[in-house]
Amino acid sequence: MTHVAATPPLLDLYRMMVRIRAFEDAAEVASQGGVSAYGKSSDGTAKVKGPLHLSTGQEAVATGVCAHLYRSDYLTSTHRGHGHTLAKGANLTRMMCELFGKATGFNGGKGGSMHIADFSVGMLGANGVVAAGLPIATGAAHAQKLRGQGGITVCFFGDGAINRGPFLEALNWAQIYQLPVLFVCEDNRWSATTASAPMIGGEGASARAQSLGIEATKVDGNDVEAVWRVAQTLVATVRAGQGPRLLHAITYRVKGHVSVDLAAYRDPAELAAALLTDPIARARASHASLGGDLADLDAIAQSAQVEVQAALATAGAAPWPAAESAYTDIQTTGAGQWF
Repeated sequence: MTHVAATPPLLDLYRMMVRIRAFEDAAEVASQGGVSAYGKSSDGTAKVKGPLHLSTGQEAVATGVCAHLYRSDYLTSTHRGHGHTLAKGANLTRMMCELFGKATGFNGGKGGSMHIADFSVGMLGANGVVAAGLPIATGAAHAQKLRGQGGITVCFFGDGAINRGPFLEALNWAQIYQLPVLFVCEDNRWSATTASAPMIGGEGASARAQSLGIEATKVDGNDVEAVWRVAQTLVATVRAGQGPRLLHAITYRVKGHVSVDLAAYRDPAELAAALLTDPIARARASHASLGGDLADLDAIAQSAQVEVQAALATAGAAPWPAAESAYTDIQTTGAGQWF
Protein backbone atom coordinates (compact mmCIF):
# COMPACT_ATOMS: atom_id res chain seq x y z
CA MET A 1 0.00 0.00 0.00
CA THR A 2 2.94 2.31 0.62
CA HIS A 3 4.17 4.38 -2.30
CA VAL A 4 6.96 6.82 -1.50
CA ALA A 5 6.70 9.76 -3.87
CA ALA A 6 7.89 13.34 -4.07
CA THR A 7 4.36 14.67 -4.50
CA PRO A 8 1.04 13.39 -3.19
CA PRO A 9 -0.77 10.98 -5.55
CA LEU A 10 -3.87 13.18 -5.64
CA LEU A 11 -6.04 10.89 -7.78
CA ASP A 12 -5.40 7.92 -5.50
CA LEU A 13 -6.10 10.01 -2.41
CA TYR A 14 -9.28 11.36 -3.95
CA ARG A 15 -10.40 7.84 -4.86
CA MET A 16 -10.10 6.69 -1.26
CA MET A 17 -11.84 9.75 0.15
CA VAL A 18 -14.87 9.43 -2.12
CA ARG A 19 -15.11 5.71 -1.35
CA ILE A 20 -15.22 6.53 2.36
CA ARG A 21 -17.77 9.32 1.82
CA ALA A 22 -19.98 7.12 -0.36
CA PHE A 23 -19.90 4.35 2.24
CA GLU A 24 -20.75 6.71 5.08
CA ASP A 25 -23.59 8.35 3.17
CA ALA A 26 -25.16 5.01 2.27
CA ALA A 27 -24.74 3.61 5.78
CA GLU A 28 -26.31 6.76 7.22
CA VAL A 29 -29.42 6.37 5.08
CA ALA A 30 -29.63 2.66 5.83
CA SER A 31 -29.35 3.29 9.57
CA GLN A 32 -32.25 5.71 9.48
CA GLY A 33 -34.54 3.50 7.40
CA GLY A 34 -34.49 6.20 4.76
CA VAL A 35 -34.85 6.04 1.00
CA SER A 36 -32.06 4.10 -0.70
CA ALA A 37 -31.90 1.46 -3.39
CA TYR A 38 -31.15 -1.27 -0.86
CA GLY A 39 -30.94 0.50 2.48
CA LYS A 40 -34.64 0.34 3.41
CA SER A 41 -36.78 -2.65 4.22
CA SER A 42 -40.37 -2.96 3.07
CA ASP A 43 -41.65 -1.69 6.41
CA GLY A 44 -39.25 1.27 6.48
CA THR A 45 -37.10 -0.01 9.33
CA ALA A 46 -33.36 0.55 9.41
CA LYS A 47 -31.12 -2.04 7.77
CA VAL A 48 -28.00 -1.06 9.70
CA LYS A 49 -28.12 -2.57 13.17
CA GLY A 50 -26.85 -0.80 16.26
CA PRO A 51 -25.28 2.65 16.76
CA LEU A 52 -23.59 4.24 13.77
CA HIS A 53 -20.94 6.94 14.19
CA LEU A 54 -19.98 8.64 10.94
CA SER A 55 -16.61 10.10 9.90
CA THR A 56 -18.12 12.28 7.17
CA GLY A 57 -15.86 15.27 6.58
CA GLN A 58 -12.83 13.65 8.20
CA GLU A 59 -11.79 11.50 5.22
CA ALA A 60 -8.51 13.28 4.59
CA VAL A 61 -6.96 12.17 7.88
CA ALA A 62 -7.48 8.43 7.42
CA THR A 63 -6.59 8.63 3.73
CA GLY A 64 -3.44 10.72 4.07
CA VAL A 65 -2.02 8.65 6.92
CA CYS A 66 -2.89 5.14 5.75
CA ALA A 67 -1.48 5.80 2.27
CA HIS A 68 1.95 5.24 3.84
CA LEU A 69 1.20 1.99 5.65
CA TYR A 70 1.97 -1.56 4.65
CA ARG A 71 -0.62 -4.30 4.92
CA SER A 72 1.47 -5.81 7.74
CA ASP A 73 1.43 -2.59 9.79
CA TYR A 74 -1.12 -2.39 12.59
CA LEU A 75 -3.91 0.10 13.13
CA THR A 76 -6.37 0.76 15.93
CA SER A 77 -9.47 2.84 15.49
CA THR A 78 -12.34 4.48 17.34
CA HIS A 79 -16.11 4.18 17.37
CA ARG A 80 -15.94 6.38 14.25
CA GLY A 81 -13.80 3.93 12.33
CA HIS A 82 -15.22 3.13 8.89
CA GLY A 83 -12.83 5.49 7.12
CA HIS A 84 -9.77 4.11 8.90
CA THR A 85 -10.82 0.57 8.04
CA LEU A 86 -11.28 1.28 4.34
CA ALA A 87 -8.08 3.32 4.11
CA LYS A 88 -6.14 0.41 5.64
CA GLY A 89 -7.35 -1.82 2.81
CA ALA A 90 -10.29 -3.70 4.30
CA ASN A 91 -13.09 -4.98 2.09
CA LEU A 92 -15.93 -2.48 1.72
CA THR A 93 -18.63 -5.08 1.09
CA ARG A 94 -17.74 -7.17 4.13
CA MET A 95 -17.91 -4.05 6.28
CA MET A 96 -21.37 -3.23 4.95
CA CYS A 97 -22.43 -6.80 5.70
CA GLU A 98 -21.22 -6.36 9.28
CA LEU A 99 -23.25 -3.18 9.66
CA PHE A 100 -26.30 -5.06 8.40
CA GLY A 101 -25.68 -7.76 11.02
CA LYS A 102 -25.08 -10.43 8.41
CA ALA A 103 -23.04 -13.62 8.73
CA THR A 104 -20.67 -12.54 5.95
CA GLY A 105 -19.49 -9.48 7.90
CA PHE A 106 -16.06 -9.17 9.47
CA ASN A 107 -17.38 -10.29 12.84
CA GLY A 108 -20.07 -12.61 11.58
CA GLY A 109 -22.65 -9.87 11.98
CA LYS A 110 -22.27 -9.85 15.75
CA GLY A 111 -20.02 -6.83 16.21
CA GLY A 112 -21.54 -4.06 14.15
CA SER A 113 -20.05 -0.69 13.42
CA MET A 114 -18.17 -0.15 16.67
CA HIS A 115 -16.40 -3.50 16.54
CA ILE A 116 -15.14 -3.57 12.97
CA ALA A 117 -11.85 -5.44 12.69
CA ASP A 118 -9.89 -7.09 9.90
CA PHE A 119 -6.67 -8.66 11.10
CA SER A 120 -5.80 -9.69 7.52
CA VAL A 121 -4.97 -6.05 6.74
CA GLY A 122 -3.64 -5.19 10.20
CA MET A 123 -6.81 -3.42 11.33
CA LEU A 124 -6.95 -4.52 14.97
CA GLY A 125 -10.35 -3.07 15.66
CA ALA A 126 -12.68 -0.18 16.20
CA ASN A 127 -13.63 0.45 19.81
CA GLY A 128 -16.78 1.69 21.47
CA VAL A 129 -14.90 2.87 24.56
CA VAL A 130 -13.34 6.32 24.22
CA ALA A 131 -9.51 6.14 24.44
CA ALA A 132 -9.50 2.33 24.69
CA GLY A 133 -7.63 1.96 21.42
CA LEU A 134 -4.60 3.82 22.79
CA PRO A 135 -3.27 1.10 25.14
CA ILE A 136 -4.16 -1.58 22.57
CA ALA A 137 -2.04 0.22 19.99
CA THR A 138 0.79 0.66 22.45
CA GLY A 139 0.71 -3.03 23.29
CA ALA A 140 0.72 -3.95 19.62
CA ALA A 141 3.70 -1.67 19.00
CA HIS A 142 5.53 -3.18 21.95
CA ALA A 143 4.98 -6.64 20.47
CA GLN A 144 6.36 -5.42 17.15
CA LYS A 145 9.50 -4.12 18.86
CA LEU A 146 10.03 -7.33 20.85
CA ARG A 147 9.64 -9.48 17.76
CA GLY A 148 12.12 -7.36 15.84
CA GLN A 149 10.41 -8.05 12.53
CA GLY A 150 9.69 -4.44 11.65
CA GLY A 151 6.32 -2.80 11.23
CA ILE A 152 4.66 0.08 13.01
CA THR A 153 1.31 0.74 14.65
CA VAL A 154 -0.92 3.74 13.94
CA CYS A 155 -3.44 4.72 16.60
CA PHE A 156 -6.36 6.96 15.66
CA PHE A 157 -8.25 8.68 18.47
CA GLY A 158 -10.38 11.78 18.94
CA ASP A 159 -9.82 14.97 20.89
CA GLY A 160 -12.26 13.76 23.53
CA ALA A 161 -9.91 10.88 24.32
CA ILE A 162 -7.08 13.11 25.54
CA ASN A 163 -8.98 13.82 28.76
CA ARG A 164 -9.07 10.15 29.68
CA GLY A 165 -6.41 8.23 31.58
CA PRO A 166 -5.44 5.78 28.83
CA PHE A 167 -4.12 8.68 26.73
CA LEU A 168 -1.43 9.56 29.28
CA GLU A 169 -0.69 5.93 30.13
CA ALA A 170 -0.29 4.88 26.51
CA LEU A 171 1.89 7.80 25.45
CA ASN A 172 4.05 7.49 28.55
CA TRP A 173 4.63 3.77 27.97
CA ALA A 174 5.36 4.31 24.28
CA GLN A 175 7.92 7.00 25.08
CA ILE A 176 9.65 5.05 27.85
CA TYR A 177 10.14 2.04 25.61
CA GLN A 178 10.58 4.04 22.39
CA LEU A 179 7.89 2.07 20.61
CA PRO A 180 7.14 2.21 16.87
CA VAL A 181 3.75 3.89 17.16
CA LEU A 182 2.27 6.95 15.50
CA PHE A 183 -0.54 8.50 17.53
CA VAL A 184 -3.02 10.39 15.36
CA CYS A 185 -5.43 12.75 17.08
CA GLU A 186 -8.42 13.46 14.86
CA ASP A 187 -9.36 16.75 16.47
CA ASN A 188 -12.91 17.16 15.16
CA ARG A 189 -13.71 19.65 17.94
CA TRP A 190 -16.63 17.73 19.40
CA SER A 191 -16.80 15.15 22.18
CA ALA A 192 -20.16 13.45 21.63
CA THR A 193 -22.58 16.37 22.12
CA THR A 194 -20.15 18.68 23.92
CA ALA A 195 -17.75 21.14 22.32
CA SER A 196 -14.24 19.93 23.17
CA ALA A 197 -12.37 23.21 23.59
CA PRO A 198 -13.97 24.32 26.88
CA MET A 199 -13.27 20.87 28.32
CA ILE A 200 -9.55 20.71 27.48
CA GLY A 201 -7.05 22.37 29.78
CA GLY A 202 -3.89 23.78 28.25
CA GLU A 203 -3.05 23.56 24.55
CA GLY A 204 -4.43 20.14 23.82
CA ALA A 205 -3.07 16.93 22.36
CA SER A 206 0.18 18.32 20.95
CA ALA A 207 1.23 20.01 24.19
CA ARG A 208 0.43 16.96 26.27
CA ALA A 209 2.49 14.72 23.98
CA GLN A 210 5.41 17.15 24.08
CA SER A 211 5.30 17.22 27.87
CA LEU A 212 6.24 13.53 27.70
CA GLY A 213 9.03 14.16 25.23
CA ILE A 214 7.08 12.96 22.20
CA GLU A 215 7.42 15.19 19.15
CA ALA A 216 4.05 16.43 17.91
CA THR A 217 3.11 17.92 14.56
CA LYS A 218 -0.06 19.85 13.78
CA VAL A 219 -1.64 19.67 10.33
CA ASP A 220 -4.75 20.89 8.57
CA GLY A 221 -6.70 17.64 8.68
CA ASN A 222 -9.02 18.71 5.86
CA ASP A 223 -6.15 19.08 3.38
CA VAL A 224 -5.39 15.56 2.22
CA GLU A 225 -2.18 16.59 0.49
CA ALA A 226 -0.88 18.28 3.63
CA VAL A 227 -1.79 15.23 5.73
CA TRP A 228 -0.07 12.97 3.21
CA ARG A 229 3.15 15.01 3.31
CA VAL A 230 3.36 15.22 7.08
CA ALA A 231 2.40 11.58 7.55
CA GLN A 232 5.06 10.49 5.08
CA THR A 233 7.75 12.04 7.27
CA LEU A 234 6.30 10.82 10.56
CA VAL A 235 5.72 7.27 9.38
CA ALA A 236 9.27 7.09 8.04
CA THR A 237 10.63 8.42 11.34
CA VAL A 238 8.71 5.89 13.42
CA ARG A 239 9.61 3.09 11.02
CA ALA A 240 13.29 4.01 11.36
CA GLY A 241 13.14 3.23 15.08
CA GLN A 242 13.20 6.80 16.37
CA GLY A 243 10.36 6.29 18.81
CA PRO A 244 6.73 7.41 18.94
CA ARG A 245 5.36 10.54 17.30
CA LEU A 246 2.02 12.33 17.45
CA LEU A 247 0.12 13.85 14.55
CA HIS A 248 -2.48 16.42 15.59
CA ALA A 249 -4.92 16.74 12.68
CA ILE A 250 -7.44 19.57 12.94
CA THR A 251 -10.66 18.54 11.20
CA TYR A 252 -14.40 18.80 11.80
CA ARG A 253 -17.25 16.38 12.45
CA VAL A 254 -19.97 17.58 10.09
CA LYS A 255 -22.56 15.03 11.26
CA GLY A 256 -24.10 14.50 14.67
CA HIS A 257 -22.60 12.16 17.23
CA VAL A 258 -24.59 9.24 15.79
CA SER A 259 -26.42 8.93 12.50
CA VAL A 260 -29.81 9.81 13.99
CA ASP A 261 -28.46 12.85 15.88
CA LEU A 262 -29.43 16.10 14.14
CA ALA A 263 -26.85 18.01 16.23
CA ALA A 264 -29.31 20.81 17.00
CA TYR A 265 -27.00 21.83 19.84
CA ARG A 266 -24.45 23.11 17.32
CA ASP A 267 -24.31 26.67 16.00
CA PRO A 268 -25.43 26.52 12.33
CA ALA A 269 -22.85 29.17 11.44
CA GLU A 270 -20.09 26.93 12.78
CA LEU A 271 -21.24 24.07 10.58
CA ALA A 272 -21.59 26.32 7.54
CA ALA A 273 -18.02 27.55 7.98
CA ALA A 274 -16.74 24.01 8.39
CA LEU A 275 -18.44 22.83 5.22
CA LEU A 276 -16.40 25.37 3.27
CA THR A 277 -13.28 23.37 4.19
CA ASP A 278 -14.63 20.02 2.95
CA PRO A 279 -11.60 17.82 2.11
CA ILE A 280 -13.12 16.33 -1.04
CA ALA A 281 -14.03 19.74 -2.45
CA ARG A 282 -10.55 21.00 -1.64
CA ALA A 283 -8.95 18.05 -3.41
CA ARG A 284 -11.07 18.79 -6.48
CA ALA A 285 -9.95 22.41 -6.40
CA SER A 286 -6.32 21.37 -6.10
CA HIS A 287 -6.66 18.98 -9.03
CA ALA A 288 -8.20 21.72 -11.17
CA SER A 289 -5.48 24.21 -10.18
CA LEU A 290 -2.89 21.77 -11.46
CA GLY A 291 -4.62 21.60 -14.83
CA GLY A 292 -6.43 18.35 -14.13
CA ASP A 293 -9.73 17.44 -15.74
CA LEU A 294 -12.58 17.38 -13.22
CA ALA A 295 -14.31 14.79 -15.42
CA ASP A 296 -11.68 12.32 -14.22
CA LEU A 297 -12.71 12.98 -10.62
CA ASP A 298 -16.37 12.69 -11.51
CA ALA A 299 -15.69 9.25 -12.97
CA ILE A 300 -13.86 8.19 -9.80
CA ALA A 301 -16.75 9.38 -7.64
CA GLN A 302 -19.26 7.56 -9.82
CA SER A 303 -17.24 4.37 -9.54
CA ALA A 304 -17.37 4.68 -5.74
CA GLN A 305 -21.13 5.03 -5.85
CA VAL A 306 -21.45 1.92 -7.99
CA GLU A 307 -19.22 -0.03 -5.59
CA VAL A 308 -21.26 1.02 -2.57
CA GLN A 309 -24.60 0.26 -4.22
CA ALA A 310 -23.29 -3.22 -5.04
CA ALA A 311 -22.21 -3.62 -1.42
CA LEU A 312 -25.68 -2.63 -0.22
CA ALA A 313 -27.25 -5.20 -2.51
CA THR A 314 -24.89 -7.91 -1.33
CA ALA A 315 -25.45 -7.05 2.31
CA GLY A 316 -29.20 -7.00 1.86
CA ALA A 317 -29.19 -10.47 0.33
CA ALA A 318 -26.59 -11.99 2.67
CA PRO A 319 -27.66 -14.61 5.23
CA TRP A 320 -28.25 -13.89 8.91
CA PRO A 321 -25.96 -15.57 11.44
CA ALA A 322 -27.03 -19.05 12.45
CA ALA A 323 -28.70 -19.23 15.86
CA GLU A 324 -25.93 -21.43 17.24
CA SER A 325 -23.34 -18.75 16.46
CA ALA A 326 -24.65 -16.88 19.50
CA TYR A 327 -22.60 -19.33 21.57
CA THR A 328 -19.31 -18.72 19.74
CA ASP A 329 -16.80 -15.90 20.14
CA ILE A 330 -17.83 -15.40 23.75
CA GLN A 331 -16.00 -15.62 27.04
CA THR A 332 -16.70 -18.78 28.99
CA THR A 333 -17.23 -18.62 32.74
CA GLY A 334 -15.65 -22.04 33.05
CA ALA A 335 -18.55 -23.64 34.89
CA GLY A 336 -21.25 -23.52 32.26
CA GLN A 337 -23.78 -21.84 34.52
CA TRP A 338 -24.91 -19.55 31.72
CA PHE A 339 -25.90 -22.42 29.44
